[in-house]
Amino acid sequence: QVQLVESGGGEVQAGGSLRLSCKISPSISSMNTVGWYRQAPGKRRDVVALIPFGGTPYYVDSVKGRITIAKDEVQNMLYLEMNSPKPDDTAIYFCYANTMWGQRWGQGTQCTVSS
Repeated sequence: QVQLVESGGGEVQAGGSLRLSCKISPSISSMNTVGWYRQAPGKRRDVVALIPFGGTPYYVDSVKGRITIAKDEVQNMLYLEMNSPKPDDTAIYFCYANTMWGQRWGQGTQCTVSS
């Protein structure tokens, strides 16, 4: 059974930094694609960054240069590092996996960026 469990959300001031973590079970290497989505209040859920299996990371234009996605295949962890976040980055962030059994989501973690 695929499980995605996020941690690391909270409140951060604009210009600071924040790292989100996601524990992926059974193993991150068994996933076709892993990544992060986010949903701001009153808006739809949108992609932030993705890592295809054996591929290079993809970032939505609005976060390029400020957000880094990384994975640890030994620890089965996925990370999202936010540097110099903006108030517009405030959202619920969801860990995501595209697996052989379908798409899976974590429960989400709230990230609030204050000005």
